[in-house]
Amino acid sequence: MNTSPNLREWFGGIDIYIFDQLLKGRFTPEMRILDAGCGSGRNLVYFLRSGYEVFAVDESIGAIAQTRQLAAELAAHLSADNFREEPVERMSFANSSFDVVLSSAVLHFARHEKQWQAMVKEMWRVLKLGGIFFARLASSIGIEDKIELIEGRRYHLPDGSERFLVDEAMLLNVTDALGGEFLEPIKTTVVQNLRSMTTWCIRKNL
Repeated sequence: MNTSPNLREWFGGIDIYIFDQLLKGRFTPEMRILDAGCGSGRNLVYFLRSGYEVFAVDESIGAIAQTRQLAAELAAHLSADNFREEPVERMSFANSSFDVVLSSAVLHFARHEKQWQAMVKEMWRVLKLGGIFFARLASSIGIEDKIELIEGRRYHLPDGSERFLVDEAMLLNVTDALGGEFLEPIKTTVVQNLRSMTTWCIRKNL
């Protein structure tokens, strides 16, 4: 009888695009991983099971409680202080603390561009030189004629939600300003003309 964990047990609800980075060998167990905006920790199950040094922040006390519980079950050696209730734009970690910073479905909740930029700069601050920043976020790419401007970069989407949306030019400009290097091209999935989700994967060179 096969007693090995099934895929759901091993990987949890991991974002398929983070899974893609694992398959490409970009994340290895000696790396320190930060999930910035972790929610209940769905993207951390594999990392916790595989011996990574895992950290996370979320401004929801309930989300951090769930993530701490998950860590206690899968990686009891990790300190509860690795998982902190704080906003992404004001993290208490030291500069250059992490080899990888993950931002999955977080940045598009920014209320305005100032907050969006603050979150990105803070995640960049805690990333080591040579480290990897991976984000999946809503964009206007491919649905430009289907969204309704609210203000600045906030839009009504056809799926009924309101999101802060980036476009290709913005991601290119921000990457250049940060001193980042693209590890792969910007990739976008348009979900039946209801929303558009883009992956942004860069290395810190400066």
